Amino acid sequence: MIIQKEFSGFDGTNERPDLLALDKQGALVIIENKLDDSGKDVTWQALKYASYCSSLSKADITKIYQQYLNDNEPGNAEERISDFMDAQDFEEIELNKGVTQRIILIAARFRKEVTSTVLWLMNFKVRLQCFRATPFAMGEELFLNVEQIIPTQDAEDYMIGMAEKAQGDIESQTKLKNHHNNIYHEFWTRLVNAMKETKSQKKYRPSFSGWIGADAGSGVSGVRFKFAAGQRYGRAELYIDCGDKAKNKFIFDHLHSKKEKIETDFGGSLGWGQLDENRACKVETKEIYGNVFERDKWDEMIDSMTDAMCRLEKAIKAPLLEVGKQIK
Repeated sequence: MIIQKEFSGFDGTNERPDLLALDKQGALVIIENKLDDSGKDVTWQALKYASYCSSLSKADITKIYQQYLNDNEPGNAEERISDFMDAQDFEEIELNKGVTQRIILIAARFRKEVTSTVLWLMNFKVRLQCFRATPFAMGEELFLNVEQIIPTQDAEDYMIGMAEKAQGDIESQTKLKNHHNNIYHEFWTRLVNAMKETKSQKKYRPSFSGWIGADAGSGVSGVRFKFAAGQRYGRAELYIDCGDKAKNKFIFDHLHSKKEKIETDFGGSLGWGQLDENRACKVETKEIYGNVFERDKWDEMIDSMTDAMCRLEKAIKAPLLEVGKQIK
């Protein structure tokens, strides 16, 4: 049911939607008519109008419709709306609830920029329809063929179902990610507390990701002690990234030249990662078997990881002091 033409009552803008309407569910419908080509900006234009309309109250809508009736045909807005809603009591009718606004685009031809954007927006449950209007004449008679092209009527239920599934998948992924983040934070909290008991001078803070790093304490700017953990491993490492590839390589090369002594003091072999394709370098302990998402593995993982970090800190302390002095 059309309730206004070229409505101009939006605050702070002179923009006007072609038609404003209501559907049987009480949702506002923004209708944009293009005489020929849809243009490339019609989707953005209609989205703006929908956002403006989202704040309209039931009283606002009734007033807008009453103005339309006053200008075009006698009638009472409340009674007309009640009749349209299958004679419901006006007081019980809900209009423009939540984000139920709909958009209808009408044109003789739709550009690809418009159709691709409309199809993409439908994945996020934006309620959009595109109608192709084709006028033609037969003698003195004029006809207008109106065809819904997006979503096609045969595929409308399917496309709506696919959009709901896509949105459901996004929501499920978000919930899973939040769940994983919370598990990581809980795991790191326990590990940080365990590190405090070792009397380590390094200060770590729990995070919601797969790694945490010491705030400072290596003695060399840009060089940090870090823990990493995942579904199959946990490890301790020294991560080298001063912001300069040549400087990183200088630090790494100095430490690598002390490899035998460092590994002897550590009590085992270490992984030496000069990441030629990247800027950073690292020295890491062997991966400790475990799964951060299995709480029954935590005690063993945390004991092994904190022990490895303490031994790494001790073994690499002197070489780090040496290279720190050389850099200065």
